[in-house]
Amino acid sequence: MNRKQKITKSVVLVSGGAGFIGSNLCEVLLNQDNKVICLDDFSTGYRENINEFLRHSNFTLIEGDIRDYETCAKAVKNVDFVLHQAALGSVPRSIKDPMTTTEVNVSGFVNMLHASQEAKVKRFVYASSSSVYGDSSDLPKLEAKIGKPLSPYAVSKLSNEIYAKNFSELYGIETIGLRYFNVYGQRQNPNGPYAALIPNFILKLYKHEQPVINGDGSYSRDFTYVDNVMQANQLAALTPRDQIVGEKQYLAEVFNIACGGSTTVNEILQRLYKECIKYDSDIESIKPIYGKVRKGDVPHSQADVMKAEKLLGFDPKYDIDIGIEKACKWYWGRLMNK
Repeated sequence: MNRKQKITKSVVLVSGGAGFIGSNLCEVLLNQDNKVICLDDFSTGYRENINEFLRHSNFTLIEGDIRDYETCAKAVKNVDFVLHQAALGSVPRSIKDPMTTTEVNVSGFVNMLHASQEAKVKRFVYASSSSVYGDSSDLPKLEAKIGKPLSPYAVSKLSNEIYAKNFSELYGIETIGLRYFNVYGQRQNPNGPYAALIPNFILKLYKHEQPVINGDGSYSRDFTYVDNVMQANQLAALTPRDQIVGEKQYLAEVFNIACGGSTTVNEILQRLYKECIKYDSDIESIKPIYGKVRKGDVPHSQADVMKAEKLLGFDPKYDIDIGIEKACKWYWGRLMNK
């Protein structure tokens, strides 16, 4: 089946475009001869992520909050595709502050969705999350079977999927949700209380500090290198509707985006030791600290990606070994040059 793999010569809005995944999308899309609009309020995104794009003639920055509908309406004007990445991430953050998580991830999402529908965008692709599987113990995770969400963040992402389906049925807007599984890679923030595991561990090792593992390190995840996510977003935007849903009247699908593997936290740390020792041999003597399990964390998460492979042509080329090597090289270069 012939598929168009890359978005070219289009106008694309990336909400949350100064964030980790969003800034990677902006870079890829600019390199493929698109006009890119970045919408971000810099609450969790960083200007340094997009500084190099500001001089690009095809790049437009709109500084604004998705909780403001007029800002959303301005951002989607004359846009072909929306890649909606803007959100407040982190399960612990949502447990500490459920109100703000809900305002941004639910109200802000509906603003973006409604504005996109009004502007008649070709397709609305949005970031969902593996957290929607909640307390389901089934492995690997299948899109059609989810459990009870275990955090306000998970509830917000599940509500996004429900709203997207509802808008597709009522208004005809084409929507695709991508359930990301533990994405990591360049530009992911290693600092702060809500930092993701892999960049946080790399920074700790660089500073010769002990990485802190929540629990005994046996929890496992389907760690997914960010370049796989770049591929998935473009396929989700471009795959013809009939190849996904046949003769069904509306398009509102969700797909697992991962590698289909399972790696424990202890195994991740050992891989990081192996890579980081290449740059600093003293790291070998640094031992982790084991702490308490975090509230809202599920023990194990692994994706079945067969649906995305079959319907979108998704082919995650970057496995855990390649991804960790590339991530360590990028972070080490960045840290050494600071």
